[in-house]
Amino acid sequence: MTTQFPDDAAAPSPGSLPILEIRRLSKTFPGTTALLHVDLDVEEGEIHALVGQNGSGKSTLIKVLAGYHRPDPGSEIRLGTEPLTHDAIADHDSLRFVHQDLGLFLELSAVDNLALRSEFLTSATGRIQWRRQTARTLELLEGFAVDLDVRAPLSAATPVQRTVVAIAAALSGWDGGAGVLVLDEPTAVLPPAEAAHLLDIVRQVRDRGTSILYVSHRLDEIIEVADRVTVLRGGRVVETRTTRGLDPNSLAAIMAGDEVGTGYRAMLPSAQRNPVVLSGRNLSGRYLDGVFLELHEGEILGVAGLPGSGSAELAPALAGVLREATGEVRLGEGPVTPVSRAARLNLPIVPSDRLQDAVLPGMTVGENLSIGILERLRTGLSLSHRREHDAVANWMDNVRVTAAGGDAPITTLSGGNQQKVMIARCLAREPRVLLLCDPTAGVDPAARQAIHEMVAERARQGLAILVTSADIGDLLAMCTRVLVLCNGKVVRELIGHEITEHGLIRAMEETEQR
Repeated sequence: MTTQFPDDAAAPSPGSLPILEIRRLSKTFPGTTALLHVDLDVEEGEIHALVGQNGSGKSTLIKVLAGYHRPDPGSEIRLGTEPLTHDAIADHDSLRFVHQDLGLFLELSAVDNLALRSEFLTSATGRIQWRRQTARTLELLEGFAVDLDVRAPLSAATPVQRTVVAIAAALSGWDGGAGVLVLDEPTAVLPPAEAAHLLDIVRQVRDRGTSILYVSHRLDEIIEVADRVTVLRGGRVVETRTTRGLDPNSLAAIMAGDEVGTGYRAMLPSAQRNPVVLSGRNLSGRYLDGVFLELHEGEILGVAGLPGSGSAELAPALAGVLREATGEVRLGEGPVTPVSRAARLNLPIVPSDRLQDAVLPGMTVGENLSIGILERLRTGLSLSHRREHDAVANWMDNVRVTAAGGDAPITTLSGGNQQKVMIARCLAREPRVLLLCDPTAGVDPAARQAIHEMVAERARQGLAILVTSADIGDLLAMCTRVLVLCNGKVVRELIGHEITEHGLIRAMEETEQR
């Protein structure tokens, strides 16, 4: 489809030279056309946003630019005046990426990861100069204002810290200029304050002359930071325009082809008189400091807090997957169990880092979904493939996963559909409690609302749900009660009408300043 410029949105200035030029880009997989005749220009010194619902083709386009996918014949990509073939893209230093999966070695430290992306500093005898290497790492991270032990393995770092390291690695040894930095969902799991700080860094990179192709599902930040935006739908460009005059609702409508509600509220009744299904006592960890909580049947309980408050640790501690956690948990009327043994209870968790901690990339959609219930799918000593197929089909339909089928590789699904599979994996275990961490990170507005509605419907059926999220929108959409953490302790409880955007932000910021 031809790129359009509405009357109220200016096209690129005549005679300006695109630093990145894409023409007639198509990519076909067996039985699927992921991209069809896509045209896209990124101007010099521009922040150009790329948006679209899950499955619109954004990820495929980024993978073509990165050299992971080979485009169909007839596709053209130019960097400046230089044509880029598929084989040449990977070696081109003027095109750099920060992908959703970050590409970090979590077993290694920030020092090692940054050195692997540039070089190790060595002496004349070839010995690594670790003091200089550490100093260089601290210098690269200085502008990001992140508190990180640069010598500790990144497996111990938070998603925020890992994102910062990945961005620093992409910029390492590159002063900008005539090049393009591709940022794919860099703020997906960042809380508002950290996301705002990152947007400032993105502007600074742009102001030095570097062009940026910026992919995000957060429509408000697209409008705030981008100069122009290209919208993909079904693998085609439906519109390219400046962000002037846009708001999240109008941009969401262009993406979906009709209006998408951006202010969904579940409007669940209070559940505090319902039986307590899950209780935690004296929960402690790296940041947690003696938290007590009760979760009621049919309740969606939110947990909020700034980075380092302990909010991100709470659900993993309850699930028994936080190694350093101590305390006790009780499921229903069952026995009190140390959190070190809580993994034996049926407390499924959807972790905040879906790609690192949940998705099994070498497996199919069906295998990812059914792995938690294999014992129920046996006939005698063998797995019943018929029963597995039926269960997978039922759950894919239940949570509305869009995929070629249960045999499709999980990596072919969009982020939103992968997240639905992770939630279905937990629900298939028929739990009384579901633990959700950043449930809509990296998810487009339509899939985001679908997840909110799905979770709310489960609560109406009696499921007790704990939601921890750096995205206040998740808490506003679903929760009837929110605990606010600071310095590892519960310092505020917001109920019903108290749960507003202003109320949550004020509660988190005020408690942090005490």
